Amino acid sequence: MSEFGLDDVEEAAEAAKKFAFLENTLFKSRTLTIFGEINKDVAQRTAEKLLALSYESGDPITLYIGSPGGHVESGDTIFDMIRFVEPTVRTVGTGWVGSIATHIYLATERENRFALPNTRFLIHQPAGGTGGDASDIEIQAREILKTRERINQIIADQTGQSLERVTKDTDRDYWMSVEESLEYGLVGTIIKSVSELP
Repeated sequence: MSEFGLDDVEEAAEAAKKFAFLENTLFKSRTLTIFGEINKDVAQRTAEKLLALSYESGDPITLYIGSPGGHVESGDTIFDMIRFVEPTVRTVGTGWVGSIATHIYLATERENRFALPNTRFLIHQPAGGTGGDASDIEIQAREILKTRERINQIIADQTGQSLERVTKDTDRDYWMSVEESLEYGLVGTIIKSVSELP
């Protein structure tokens, strides 16, 4: 006999219906969201949605992001897909945008980067792997340095800051308020309402 009763089945059906409504509504409005940890599943879903929306039409896509970061290569996938698709992608930061999430946020040009008033941004160097013998640790260290240099160059290119300043700033956790992020060149425009999006 099943553990699930009729009430459980009805609740699951109702939850699925609400999820489908939400997904369809966002899709119709060409809106994507990324909240929480960036991982391979988030990268896959985001890439698939970006591709589907780009095949549907060339109208702009709006991506809301609030994430502390996560897996670097998963973030790279999203960053590259934002730049790969034909439609303009507008990023809107909300809450906390940190680490590889900031990298994703920077995939668009400054005029397409927006942030809500209470958004905070964090840039820093990528974290390393754990364990292994001395040669594994050396390999990981080289890869971390290459990743750090690549991401620092992107931050410099997308903000207008010098590579030297970005390298210094990312040596440790570098927090910025939305106003500081605007001044730094991360944010293009601070908005308070969806009506302020072009």
